[in-house]
This record gives sequence, structure tokens and C-alpha cells, in this order.
Amino acid sequence: MATSSIFHNVIITDSQKADAFISAIEASIADPYKASEKPTTKVESDPNKISHIIDLWKKETVK
Repeated sequence: MATSSIFHNVIITDSQKADAFISAIEASIADPYKASEKPTTKVESDPNKISHIIDLWKKETVK
């Protein structure tokens, strides 16, 4: 199983890093199926705005 290899090469010598690692494991156990939020997108259909965006893009890429 892939998850068993996660702990194979982990060497922690700092107590703060050990605490952070344990906290991360506990957080993942508490909510293992936490879904990431998808960014909202907008489809631009106004030709003038599209032209303006393309002009801005061209100015940035020509540098």
C-alpha cells in the first residue's frame, strides 16, 4: 500500500518539527476527506473587455 511508504524514510531530530508532524497526522485523521475549494471562474463574453485583456497580456509578454 502506498501510504505505508510515507513513514519509511522519515527522520525527525527537532522536537518542534516532531510536534508539527504529529499535529498534521492528527488533523488528517480528524478530517481525511477534506475537499479543496475550486476557484471560481468567469467567462468573459464582452469583445471590448476581451480585447483589453489581450492587449494587457501582449504588453506583459513583450518585456
